[in-house]
Amino acid sequence: MSGYKRNIMITGGAGFIGSHVVRLFVDKYPEYRIVNLDKLTYAGNLANLKDVEDKPNYVFEKADICDFGKMQEIIRKYEIDGVIHLAAESHVDRSIRDPFTFARTNVMGTLSLLQAAKVCWEEDLKGYDGKLFYHISTDEVYGALQFDGKLFTEETHYQPHSPYSASKASSDHFVRAFHDTYGMPVVVTNCSNNYGPYQFPEKLIPLFINNIRHKKPLPVYGKGENVRDWLYVEDHARAIDLIFHKGKIAETYNIGGFNEWRNIDLIKVIIRTVDRLLGNPEGTSEHLITYVTDRKGHDLRYAIDSTKLKTELGWEPSLQFEEGIEKTVRWYLDNQEWMDNVTSGDYQRYYDEMYKNR
Repeated sequence: MSGYKRNIMITGGAGFIGSHVVRLFVDKYPEYRIVNLDKLTYAGNLANLKDVEDKPNYVFEKADICDFGKMQEIIRKYEIDGVIHLAAESHVDRSIRDPFTFARTNVMGTLSLLQAAKVCWEEDLKGYDGKLFYHISTDEVYGALQFDGKLFTEETHYQPHSPYSASKASSDHFVRAFHDTYGMPVVVTNCSNNYGPYQFPEKLIPLFINNIRHKKPLPVYGKGENVRDWLYVEDHARAIDLIFHKGKIAETYNIGGFNEWRNIDLIKVIIRTVDRLLGNPEGTSEHLITYVTDRKGHDLRYAIDSTKLKTELGWEPSLQFEEGIEKTVRWYLDNQEWMDNVTSGDYQRYYDEMYKNR
């Protein structure tokens, strides 16, 4: 026996959302052992977790979720009774260029994890009792909305439009199938666009903050009229914590910010905030906006209805968007060394060297 009340494996824990979830669980639950499992691809960065890496209840394992044998080995080694599955390829543009990688990681990787958990948990004398497989997904599986005020609910039919969202939709179906077929305790959540500290700068907000800092063009798809619902990453981590502990088995919960913005309006807020914090006159960086050819299959609007989560479990966002953007911009400007390391790839070379002989 491990001596810990729970042994939880968080996949993708060195990534953007994952690192916030790992930090929250390590700090909040010293009686839990938290195993951070990450392959450390380009978006996984252990520097995101410097503040918890020496905590006694924190363990890091470098591994690929597609390695079925390794997943069984780790689940047995640490007596894992809860999986919070965040590991995924998540950038739509990359999925358009390389759909095979997305199918491998998001579909086959999830299936590998599910089957490993099934095999190991069914060996346990308690079976599935006290176990949970929590799968984090995206609002993009639902397709696109029109400008009609409607929102994605947990009952919205799936209609993915990109290789990324198709791969996530498939993984969602596998998770639910393992509950329906084998009785595995599962829960699925679909979240809206996250923003905040430690996000890899291929995504809009950190990319634009960094480009403004370096006076580089700000590429805007089409006319910038696409609408997204934005969720501060620490609010998402709080929701994951709540659902992991109190969510109903086999249920789906949507997690959104009730916070819709047109891309072009969001970009102008970012510009004003960065310019102000850098001491530039208002509007200094607006000339950097550059309209580019729209993304293939670009969904018009996403918007999440989180009413179920609020009504059943009492969760709601803690930050107003302007406050969240202010905190986010300040963090990136105050952590330029982190940004420089990430954009140069130095952190990845360092950890590749560290782990190549393990």
